[in-house]
Amino acid sequence: MLANIYNAAKKSHLALVTALALGAASFGAATVNEAHAALVTIAPDHGGKPVHAYLPDTVTYNTSIPTPESVLGAQIGEWHVRHDQLVQYMKVLAETSDRVTIEETGRTHENRPLLLLTITSPDNRDNLETMRKQHIDAMLGGKKVSKDAPLVFYMGYSIHGNEPSGSNAALALAYYLAAGQGEEVDALLKDNIVLFDPSFNPDGLSRFAQWANMHKGKQLVSDSRHREHDEGWPSGRTNHYWFDLNRDWLLLAHPESQARIKQFHKWRPHVLTDFHEMGTDSTYFFQPGVRSRKNPLTPDENVTLTEALAQYHAAAFDKEGTLYFTEQAFDDFYAGKGSTYPDLHGSIGILFEQASSRGHLQSSINGDLAFKDTIQNQVTTSLSTFRGALANKAALLDYQSNFVRGTQEQAKNDKTVGFVVGTETDLGRLNAFLSMLEQHNIRYEVVNKDSKVNGITYKKGQAVYVPTEQPQYRLVKSIFSTQTSFENNTFYDVSTWNLALAFNLQYSPLDKGDARDVKRGDKETVATLALNTIQNDAYAYGFSWQHYYAPAMLQTLLEQGVQVRSSEEAFAALSYNGDVVSLPPGSIIVPKGLAQPANIEDIITQAQAKLRVPVFSFKSGLTPVGNDLGSRSMAPVYAPQVMIVGGEGTSEYEAGEIWHYFDTKVGIAASIVEQQHVGRALSDPSIHYTHIIFPSGRYGFSESQKAQLESWVKAGGVMIGQKSALRYFTDNKWLDAEIVSRETIDNAYDESKLSYADGGALYAKKLVAGAVFETKIDTSHPLFYGFESDTLPMFKTSNMIVQGDSSPFVTPATYTEEPLMAGFSDNAMVELMAESTAVTTNKMGRGVVIGFTDNMQFRGYWYGTNKVLANAIYQSHFVR
Repeated sequence: MLANIYNAAKKSHLALVTALALGAASFGAATVNEAHAALVTIAPDHGGKPVHAYLPDTVTYNTSIPTPESVLGAQIGEWHVRHDQLVQYMKVLAETSDRVTIEETGRTHENRPLLLLTITSPDNRDNLETMRKQHIDAMLGGKKVSKDAPLVFYMGYSIHGNEPSGSNAALALAYYLAAGQGEEVDALLKDNIVLFDPSFNPDGLSRFAQWANMHKGKQLVSDSRHREHDEGWPSGRTNHYWFDLNRDWLLLAHPESQARIKQFHKWRPHVLTDFHEMGTDSTYFFQPGVRSRKNPLTPDENVTLTEALAQYHAAAFDKEGTLYFTEQAFDDFYAGKGSTYPDLHGSIGILFEQASSRGHLQSSINGDLAFKDTIQNQVTTSLSTFRGALANKAALLDYQSNFVRGTQEQAKNDKTVGFVVGTETDLGRLNAFLSMLEQHNIRYEVVNKDSKVNGITYKKGQAVYVPTEQPQYRLVKSIFSTQTSFENNTFYDVSTWNLALAFNLQYSPLDKGDARDVKRGDKETVATLALNTIQNDAYAYGFSWQHYYAPAMLQTLLEQGVQVRSSEEAFAALSYNGDVVSLPPGSIIVPKGLAQPANIEDIITQAQAKLRVPVFSFKSGLTPVGNDLGSRSMAPVYAPQVMIVGGEGTSEYEAGEIWHYFDTKVGIAASIVEQQHVGRALSDPSIHYTHIIFPSGRYGFSESQKAQLESWVKAGGVMIGQKSALRYFTDNKWLDAEIVSRETIDNAYDESKLSYADGGALYAKKLVAGAVFETKIDTSHPLFYGFESDTLPMFKTSNMIVQGDSSPFVTPATYTEEPLMAGFSDNAMVELMAESTAVTTNKMGRGVVIGFTDNMQFRGYWYGTNKVLANAIYQSHFVR
């Protein structure tokens, strides 16, 4: 009878449950337990599978090397691997395999180790550094290498934490490389080197693993609406500060990227892999992508070789019957992506995109998609990458040397021989820019004599010359590009990343004649700001608001109880040594006559030394120019209490960028409050918020909550919104402006002669896919204190256009008549944006509402516009 129940259960899980319920009385306890055990045995299993099931059966494995399941206690794919488990297993492999060397290359924001495994034949272990140096010397010299020279692979996984199939596949691949035996593995490791990065984004991977695992039941739920597949805010895609690390390869705002780029330049691999996931209803994508949308500085031969490797991915999937596609959707244009940055360095960067189960099992148009199957596909293409590269080894070796020689030839023939970049006063921004160049191995020389180019004077020690004729020629051309016209105007990401514009630095491209006029030396160093002795008997102390780290200096003083004043107007005061010091509007004064901390001199001395912002000691409150130091125009500045509105409906990227700026560049301990809790936060009598910042998002406060926000502003609060948040602000009359309608944008285009097939191209024209626009700013307005020029580059990533009051008291920044500076934006869109509003304000009672059309903190590298947000915090009391 038990056999009959068992057979019924095979046909229907419900049949067994029913049979047990009806027949339990006629069975003994042991029989019922056996039936229950049968139920567990035959339950559908979409969990994991043992490591050998993921790997080719043509390879045998060293039994002394532990399998992932023996160390972690679960099969691969049964649970989402946490980063600490991944680290544990990689360390076990390094301890037990003589092929594996492991090193910690850095730490994440959350203090998780960044690991890199170097895997090769044991015979190569003692010779690795020699092999590396020979490879680098040959590569940088453009020398043709022998066919026996090693290929260097950089296998990297899951830069987006909620795209975990890559890092979970890394368990199987690491085991394969450490324990595999036979001709296939020997051929790979004998004469080649595999650099193995199991997790590009440990913090995001851990966040998502916790989410997926905490929602997994014994019965896997494939319903896409199930909470397991509907991740909470913020998602695990991003890192600790909610940045997309796959956009940070060039920008280097985070330690994960900084550590990775250091290793990339140390090894300059021939092939670098970048494993991702995409929508659940997709299949599998591998490059090449859309050829016409590759970066123009990437040689066509790169795509040809990518196509050659793709043949091996296709063959592997054809054998398995797995669906896939190529040459669609994805491109290799933005130099800051994992599959493009290598391309500008002579490597073959390859993007892989697997349809995501976003959990353990999810239904799709292709049937139920199991996590273990997504892992399997990433294992498959990792192995096909090895096979394809070995089969094309000679071509890959030749390509890298040809790439270098081609780069040398292009640099030699380029009429632009270099770029001069400098600043009038703010060395903080210049030094941050130079730090980025150094991390990318970009060579520069310091200007050692004042030099004038195109009407701009570049000061000694405050400017650098970046030659184009250097190994990093392609990257140099990329980061100074002002291209606005492209073969294909559809972009997967931004269309420009001009770093000089991002840092708001003066710069000029130079031909040979101009370059001769720029005096420089490779042994010179950038000037440092002279720090002053803080005099105990000074009348007051002060510093200029022009320095990038002036807000951090101010915040440091405020947190230590120092009473400060900011000046609404420019003035000059007599310093302790007798010099007359001129300071612009917004500059900070610390009067000694107020109730200051007893150790005020020590506080200022230490802050000055740490932040490199010169502080002057003034002898008298009577000023030779401008208002005296006790004037009513010297307004008190109080420590801000900032709220960033976050949670469901808001952009985690923008919230994270604002948080990152305050936390790492200014020192503000901002509160992130989910929008559903904003009302309660404002009602809490224990805390008084001074500023509330709304990133892009969908907002839906109740009428009572909106009234509460309005009352808060009228009582003196400062409400700041950016990008799409301005729609909500204007709808509620918090800002006196109008958002240009989609219909207006549509009407700017003549569709009468288009066909249905033109729809995609038309849609692309209406987008603004990351371009730089010039704005005209009023430097006398508090929001632009500390800025020297009356123009400021801003970065646009949306086609939102704001039409506001043209009054200088309401609109301190507008786009210029011809605003496009770099990147793509269709002429019709540029015309609509010309002279529209970039920054607007509205006085409401004793408070103020501020609106930014653009993102002042874009991806953490727009140093040039950071100060605008700082001014909205520290200088907003002057807005009227």
